[in-house]
Amino acid sequence: MIYKNYPMVSRVVFGRGCFNQLGDILQPKRLNVKAPFIFLVDAVFKGNSWLTSRIPLAYDDQVFYISADEEPKTSQVDELVENIILSYKDRPSGIIGIGGGTILDLAKAVSIMITNEGQTKNYQGWDLVKNPAIYHVGVPTISGTGSEVSRTTVLTGPDKKLGINSDYTPFDQVVLDPELTKGVPKDQWFYTGMDCYIHCIESLNGTYLNAFSKSYGEKAFELCKSIFMEGDLSKEEAQDELMMASWHGGMSIAYSQVGVAHAMSYGLSYLLGTKHGIGNCIVFDHLDEFYPEGVQLFRKMKEKHDISLPQGICKHLSDEEFDIMIDVALGLEPLWENALGKNWKNIITRSKLKALYQQM
Repeated sequence: MIYKNYPMVSRVVFGRGCFNQLGDILQPKRLNVKAPFIFLVDAVFKGNSWLTSRIPLAYDDQVFYISADEEPKTSQVDELVENIILSYKDRPSGIIGIGGGTILDLAKAVSIMITNEGQTKNYQGWDLVKNPAIYHVGVPTISGTGSEVSRTTVLTGPDKKLGINSDYTPFDQVVLDPELTKGVPKDQWFYTGMDCYIHCIESLNGTYLNAFSKSYGEKAFELCKSIFMEGDLSKEEAQDELMMASWHGGMSIAYSQVGVAHAMSYGLSYLLGTKHGIGNCIVFDHLDEFYPEGVQLFRKMKEKHDISLPQGICKHLSDEEFDIMIDVALGLEPLWENALGKNWKNIITRSKLKALYQQM
């Protein structure tokens, strides 16, 4: 048997206020004064001097403010790469993503596509990237997605929603500053935190589970329970712990995989544009058959924090639209195999998936 030789983030700094060290971290990586750093920043921070004044711009460095209202698209990556290539004679020194999962995934994808020819959609899948990405840094401003540590980007293409899964995807450097998460709205905090929680449930109950994944998954699970159920943490402690839960949750699926909730939520996102965190919550709330204990605890967390999920989002869909979602979900074969084993196709039928979607 050949075991996966998994690439990890090579450098990480953690601590409240460590964002202030970003300039010192980047300076040795600057190729020359004409090779800029490109900062992809969540547009929610535009005009927020508390954060933007601390972005260490120099020479020809540039900031792109990007809305995270929609899931990242392959066409969006292509536009950003073209803009960067046409704007500078020299290859950028690096790409820095500052934001949530959408912005971090865009940063990873752009860093890859600067050194790989063709359209981004052609790299959606597993191990299709041939050339190493340029230097790229992730600075999460919300915790839970695990994008800061994963080897994938989650992208919606013209035909499917599927990440660029490659050894060149992980960040070279991650800056984990819990202070940056202080302005996250409560509902978004919950949805993204539950993305982390669902990572744990799917990893710990999957057929790919091993001691490596289990050690990270169990730690992330305990942190999620502490944050979302026990409620005896200060606000700062909760921010710190959720940032580490996100890291451990991402690592728990690094050497295993996610499962049913993620596969089905990709279908919702592709057809309806449902954001990843809330999409996972909507789906997971109907998965008692697959994750009974995990779903039960999820509902307790939802009740404790007075969270109401959208209802009836699939109510008016046509048969053709259900088929589109089902096709997207079934295309994620490693997720189904992790969830249900090698004979998953005998368990999950199109009619079963349609019935589940119809409940949402």
